[in-house]
Amino acid sequence: MKRLVLAALILFLALPMGTIVPTGTAVPMGTAVPVRAEDCAVYYSHPTDTRRIALTFDDGPHYKYTAEILDILDEYGAKATFFVVGELAERYPELILRELSEGHEVGNHTWSHPKMNRLSPDAVTSEIIRTERALNEIADYRPKLFRPPEGSFGKAVTQAASGMDYDIILWTVDTRDWAHTPVNQIVETVLTQTGPGSIILCHDFIGRDSPTPDALREFIPALIEDGYEFVTVSELLGSE
Repeated sequence: MKRLVLAALILFLALPMGTIVPTGTAVPMGTAVPVRAEDCAVYYSHPTDTRRIALTFDDGPHYKYTAEILDILDEYGAKATFFVVGELAERYPELILRELSEGHEVGNHTWSHPKMNRLSPDAVTSEIIRTERALNEIADYRPKLFRPPEGSFGKAVTQAASGMDYDIILWTVDTRDWAHTPVNQIVETVLTQTGPGSIILCHDFIGRDSPTPDALREFIPALIEDGYEFVTVSELLGSE
């Protein structure tokens, strides 16, 4: 197994930057290249000579944790991208407006956070469109980034995203905050796995007590001290 992983890594790193990779190809963790599936760009990270990184949050907005996270980001002057669930955005429009007014980016995370591999192509499209319409009604805002729930996608998802001019954004670093991982473990994961161009996955909606705010208070200033700049995903993708 180790030989297969090593061989895949060597083969992948030998590809020219921006190579089109077929749907279903395994991408080694931390590989800093965009891949394409059905003409839809799928980003795990972004190659850059700068120390820019993107902090992202899924599954919100949450009436308590999203506001707390926004306060923390404001304290450190950090920008982030929030991949929001449409039905929650509709429930808490004031949090969407706050995210945008404070310079953060909002991405599409479907309407109801379904298992995407169980949906028909039409259902996938509906999930994306309903959230897009909700954000337009709330803030006259049209997202251009899509993150499928749980990072799961196949042909129906890439075709729908491509047809609506979305890029799919995955991640380099999984904090596993959704699993209620202890704060010290989250911090260690982020500090040891983050590099220039990394996309960090967090969540602002977790079923019970969230470790995310406390972890942010530790790893954000540590990374800033190490010279990193927190930017939105779109800003990261625009970096050279």
